[in-house]
Order: sequence, then structure tokens, then C-alpha cells
Amino acid sequence: MQPEKYIDQYRRALLNDVIPFWMKNSPDHESGGFFTCLDREGKVFDTDKFMWLQCRQVWCFAMLYNQVERRQEWLDMALSGAAFLQKHGQVGHGGEGHERDVRANNWYFSLDRYGNPLMQPHSIFSDCFATMAFGQLYKATGNAEFKDIATDTFQNILKMQDNPKGIYSKAVPGARPLESFALPMILCNLVLEIESLLDPALVNEVIERGIDTVMNKFYKPELGVILENVRPDGSFSDSFEGRLVNPGHGLESMWFIMDLAQRTSDEKLAQRAVNMAIQLIEYGWDHEHGGIFYFMDVQGNPPQQLEWDQKLWWVHMETLITLLKGYLHTGDERCAQWFERMHEYTWSHFPDPEYGEWFGYLNRQGEPLLTLKGGKWKGCFHVPRGLYQCWKTLEAIQSKITLNV
Repeated sequence: MQPEKYIDQYRRALLNDVIPFWMKNSPDHESGGFFTCLDREGKVFDTDKFMWLQCRQVWCFAMLYNQVERRQEWLDMALSGAAFLQKHGQVGHGGEGHERDVRANNWYFSLDRYGNPLMQPHSIFSDCFATMAFGQLYKATGNAEFKDIATDTFQNILKMQDNPKGIYSKAVPGARPLESFALPMILCNLVLEIESLLDPALVNEVIERGIDTVMNKFYKPELGVILENVRPDGSFSDSFEGRLVNPGHGLESMWFIMDLAQRTSDEKLAQRAVNMAIQLIEYGWDHEHGGIFYFMDVQGNPPQQLEWDQKLWWVHMETLITLLKGYLHTGDERCAQWFERMHEYTWSHFPDPEYGEWFGYLNRQGEPLLTLKGGKWKGCFHVPRGLYQCWKTLEAIQSKITLNV
């Protein structure tokens, strides 16, 4: 691998294209927080505010302030978003007549422009991203209030992890109980985000449980994939949900696992993560049109998701991170070879050369289905985080190569 070929490309795309796009177009200077529903040119087409994206954008600008450069404009963006979240984001904090209740630590799913809640706190991932946001802001500012929000929310996540939707679950109790991969996957990353704020024993407990769950419960070596849903005992459920594979989720989780492996210099775990990542790429790759499928059925049946064959921005960005980290930690040439292929596909399809930022949704043939730059799910997160991670991992690879010459 020749990392010097790519370092400037990732760095410049982050600092000269993607971040300026969001700084220019997303701040709501009247009501606070961020507009995330932006068309191709960056114009606002809907003013609702979705908790995942509000929190992720706070995290992104705080992270850049902490890790890249202490630019006041980045910190100001993060603080502006955080002020909106503090005022409106949690149950009992937003809208008139909303008294605090037993779920007072939970974060809403969506708000209107002015902070009035629109959708109940049915998604534990709102809490996950709030933890990330305020954890990074504490690192940036030393404000103890931000630390308390991050740690209190994290503790609440742990309390809810075995029944994350609670009263908002649509499933009939006891009917086909299934566990989802998404939460244990995210916890593997989230615990490192706020490790310095937590008791070391708790950190180790969460990490051990996360690694075991991801690598042993949801990964099925006989199938060569990570399933999105399994029975509570880890066994296979022959149902739409049980047969579901989301290659992007599995690939994203592998760089989380690699980060955990690096933390303890566990070379065996890192290599196992690389092996699993290569399996997932080979499984999810569209050999006819290129790119990675969004959803697949492990038995080859028609998936219930009509968007199953779309090519999504976050799937490809997370795969690039995984391949680079895999090469950095193991030197496995398969990672370098697949990175070249994935880089070519990603950069020839997702970036918008005319108006900046990246398209999010392509059809199977690789043509943009939607030209929006942000919406209910796509915001200022996967692209900038991925560009940053790739940039810094490429620099680490270059340094390693230099030392070994």
C-alpha cells in the first residue's frame, strides 16, 4: 500500500469540502440546533430536528476541535447544538405541558424546529449519540455539566440494554423474542468514547461483554456473516428478521473491535476481526455493478426491505475505515487490495463534484436515487468521521512503513 497517494485526498475532502458545507448550511441561527434536511445545494427542505443527527453533529464538531485543531468556530458549532439539546432534548425538557416522568433520562427521537417533541423516546440510539456528544464536549471544555449528562445517559443505556424500547416496543411480549446486533455493536465504540469518564471496572465489563456478543453470539462462522437478529440464546431464527444481514453494520463493528484489540495489544483478536471483515465484504459485494448491498437474506430469499439493493454512503465509508485499520494492525494484504477497490468505487460514485459533500443513496447501478445531502438519517457524521478516521489511519500506516524501512 502507498498511503501517501490518499492522505491529502481524505484530509482535504474533510476540511475543505464536507465540514464547510455543514458549517454554511446547517446552523439554525433563530431557534438553535441544526437543520439536517438539506437538498443537493444545501438549501433547507424540512425543519424537523432528529435527535440522532443533532447529537452526531455536536459530537463531530467537538471531536474535530479536540483532535484536529482548536478552532473556535468548531467549538461554537458544538456548543450551539448542545444548548438546543439541553433545553429540549430529554423527556420533560421539551414543549409545554411535558412533565418529567420515569423515563426522564431518555432522549426524544425527533423535535420540531423550535424544540417541541414530535416522537417519543423509542430509540435507545438517541441516548447513545447524546452520550457521545456530551462526552466529547466535556473533553473540549472541562464543563462538569457535560460530563454528568454523558455519564448519566450512559448508565441509563446500560439499564435499558436488555429491553431498549420498553413501553414503545411494537412486538407482542414473548412472541418470537429476538436480540438486535445494533446496540452491542455501538456499545463497543461508545465505551471507548467516554472511557476516561467511567470506572475502569465498568469499562472492562462493557468491553468484555461487547466483544463476546459481537464475535461469538451474532457472528455465525458456518455462514460467514454477522446476523442482525438472533434469539436470546444466540440461535438462528428462520424469519425475516432472523435471516437479515446488514453487511455495513458488520463491517463497521469490525473497526470497533479492532480499536478494542489495539487497546490491549490483542493481535489475535485484530486478525480475527480482519478475517471476518473480508468474509463480509466478499459476501456483500455486488459482483455485477460493484458496491456493497444494503440488506441481504442469509438464505438467499427475497429480503423484506425494498431498498435491499441500494448502495449507501455510510456502508462504504465504514468499510474503508475497517480495511485501513485492518491493514494497519495486521498488515494483511487482503485489506490493501480491497481498500483499493472500495476506494475507487466510493470516490467515483458518492462525492458530488458540483455542489460538494456526498450523495447518500444510490441505486444498484450506482446512480444517485436522491440528491439530498442530509435528511432524516443522513447528517454530519458518517462522511466526516470516516474521512477523519481514514486520514489518520493512513498517516499511521505511512509512519509504520517509514519506521520499517
